[in-house]
Formats: sequence, C-alpha cells, structure tokens
Amino acid sequence: MNIEIADLPHVNAALNAVTIVFLAAGFAFIRGGNRAWHRTAMMAALAASAGFLISYLIYHFNSGLAKFGGEGIIRPIYFSILIAHVLIAVVITALVPITVWRALSGRFEQHRRLARWTWPLWMYVAVSGVVVYVMAVHLFPFPPETMGLSHG
Repeated sequence: MNIEIADLPHVNAALNAVTIVFLAAGFAFIRGGNRAWHRTAMMAALAASAGFLISYLIYHFNSGLAKFGGEGIIRPIYFSILIAHVLIAVVITALVPITVWRALSGRFEQHRRLARWTWPLWMYVAVSGVVVYVMAVHLFPFPPETMGLSHG
C-alpha cells in the first residue's frame, strides 16, 4: 500500500480514533483494578499518539497549514475548538511522557496524581483532533477553486 501526503489527514484521524479507544480501555482497566491490561492499553495509546505525531509533522512539513472553508457562526466555533486543541496538545506532549515515566519507574502515587490531569487532557486532544478533521475535511472543506484567496 502506497500512502501519499494527501492521505495523511485521514491516517491522522484514524490514529486519533485508535488513541481514543485505547485511552478509554486503559481508564476502564485501571478502574477495574487490572493494572496489567491498563498498562497494555496505555502503551498502545502512547504508540498510536506517537504515530500520529510523526504523521502529523510529515504532513505539515510537506503541505503547510490546512484551510477551513466554513463560513458564518461555524467559523468561530471551529477555530475555538482548534485553538484549544493545539494549546492542550502542546501541554500533553510534555505531560504524557512524564506520566508514563512515573508509572514505568514504579512511582505509582505520583503517576496517579498526574494522570488525573493527563488522561482527560489527552482524551480531549484525541477527540477534538477527530472533530477538527471531520469539520475541516468532510463538513466544511476549503473550496479548491478559491485556493488563491486568503480565507484562513
């Protein structure tokens, strides 16, 4: 299978969706007291997120920033979601490795305290990533005939 640069937004959304599934499973496993399966699910979420980050960077280094074609009230809604997504994603890129390191080092109480912040933020970033993708690519794509105009 040959994946083109133009296919990467779809790959990125799929990796975010997989991350959501593993994050939810990891949460359910730890709530059920199953540390082994929690660890497996969270490491899978980490792998999916790392794959996303690599694919995302490859896409944006080769394609620049995506454009949003929505107009009217949907425009500030979209950009509000996008801005929160990006800002929290920056925080998550530091929080996730620290949280994982604490667990792998056996510092479970410190891990648990940080994970209470990390998990919902990570879940928000994954879910909002899929929302941004659906809005920008499927619901309100930027019209190709206006690519020379500056909409945003």
